[in-house]
Amino acid sequence: MKLFTAVNDVTDVQALVAEALQLKQNPFAHKHLGENKTLCLVFLNPSLRTRISTQKAGQNLGMNVIVLNIDKEGWALELNDGVVMNGTTVEHIREAAAVMGEYSDIIGVRSFPGLKNREEDYSELIFNKFVEFCKVPIVSLESATRHPLQSLADLVTIEELKTNARPKVVLTWAPHIKPLPQAVPNSFAEWMCKGDVDFTIAQPAGYELSEEFTNGATITHNQEEALKDADFIYVKNWSAYEPYGKILPGNEDWMLTLDKLKDAPKAKVMHCLPVRRDLELSSEVLDSDSSVVIHEAGNRVWAAQAVLKQILEAL
Repeated sequence: MKLFTAVNDVTDVQALVAEALQLKQNPFAHKHLGENKTLCLVFLNPSLRTRISTQKAGQNLGMNVIVLNIDKEGWALELNDGVVMNGTTVEHIREAAAVMGEYSDIIGVRSFPGLKNREEDYSELIFNKFVEFCKVPIVSLESATRHPLQSLADLVTIEELKTNARPKVVLTWAPHIKPLPQAVPNSFAEWMCKGDVDFTIAQPAGYELSEEFTNGATITHNQEEALKDADFIYVKNWSAYEPYGKILPGNEDWMLTLDKLKDAPKAKVMHCLPVRRDLELSSEVLDSDSSVVIHEAGNRVWAAQAVLKQILEAL
């Protein structure tokens, strides 16, 4: 593996999930792989779980880890070619990314979408510039359209906690006060459609994700019907794909509550975090035995470590 941006970068998804669970049992068994190797984690946007879990994963493998908040600690980057740089940008992405490649064996990049121009966001302009100019393996720490490390951790969590051979997994939309990217639901849908699960997406009309990510999923506007007999319920807000980046009026009643779990009493409730309590997801659910959000977040370490291990083995 030389690139980790999407489920299609993985040759064998189930084998990668199994490897993550093996690493969870023996985190330091492969420290020799990362000896004298450097992992650089580049953040253009805020992070808690992704930052700490990936840093810990690299250290578990014996790597030297550098974290750069380039939006605050680096120079203002110019992304476009053919531009006379007489404005606010100081360094071109061509030189910045190339230099980072000189200092690193593996680079992780996080860059959120602007939610203004769908074509620009879905072209993955910033992320692909790093891929083009770094010349070393790249791991997505979340991009404009996907969050593969989160989705792998989600699949690891489902595999670890499932009680049915083919569990029913429901991704349900949740309310929010501002437009959020489609990256997490896009990625979750993409990975679930590759997994051995019965997958349903429940959302209000108008919040359909791009079919590129949902092929194979059952899609409904009836949340109550979708939640019935669910084994896992994944709660997440996202803005509209069309009109792009918009919040549609209404739908406040889509917040998941304990009452909504009456027809899925054994369901395990997931969320990528951070979560706004009593807006996206009720406190009563988060504080109940149904919630596995902390367990899920813990698995971010083993997902990242499995990916880094495979990349190190290929160096």
